[in-house]
Amino acid sequence: MILLEFIIRLATALLLGGVIGLERQWRQRLTGLRTNSLVAVGAALFVLLGSRLPGQDSEARIASYIVSGIGFLAGGVILKEGFSITGLNTAATLWCTAAVGALAGAGQIPLAALGTMAVLAAHLLLRPLAQRINRTSPNPQDQENTYRFQIVARTADEAHIRALLLQSLSRSPLTLLSLESEDMEDHQAVRIQATLRSTGRQEAHLEQAVSRLSLERGVTNLRWDLIRQEDDAEVAA
Repeated sequence: MILLEFIIRLATALLLGGVIGLERQWRQRLTGLRTNSLVAVGAALFVLLGSRLPGQDSEARIASYIVSGIGFLAGGVILKEGFSITGLNTAATLWCTAAVGALAGAGQIPLAALGTMAVLAAHLLLRPLAQRINRTSPNPQDQENTYRFQIVARTADEAHIRALLLQSLSRSPLTLLSLESEDMEDHQAVRIQATLRSTGRQEAHLEQAVSRLSLERGVTNLRWDLIRQEDDAEVAA
């Protein structure tokens, strides 16, 4: 194999992996542009290495190792929180990216390009279809929902309000993903924001928290929003 062919195959893997990663980066998923590019390049390098080793089945043997090796990498992005599992779509994308890189490394550039288009089609075309199916599903209790809960309170009452919020959420099926505070412009008030996840709709529990916290004199504003309905149980990544 001449150097030019090596460069073309490697550059193709980098480009196609970057195309897949660009879509993931745009959606703020766990693995984005760099990760998918590196996975494709790594798979291509291993296949190219196999082509330089003696033996007729060297490339096939190396490719089989890639399949098992990428499984460990993809397994690292799968997370279990309570009864929900996230990251499956991200792991599947990494697996497909490795396959695209392996095809590019083997010199099957048209097939690698077709594989890239198939991955993008799964994300861009099947996603709206999956969301439509979820909206008409007879079992909406299985759907993952992400909520944003915001409180504006006096700065002096911040610690007390945060404690009450955590106490209210501890008695609900909502899972706390993040909790942060931000000073308002006049520094006399603070905005407390919690990001929550649940299986099924949990608006009643949110309203109970609103009712409880609205009784506090230091609270000046309360609101919650449904910010995401997950069709593949994955959070941006």
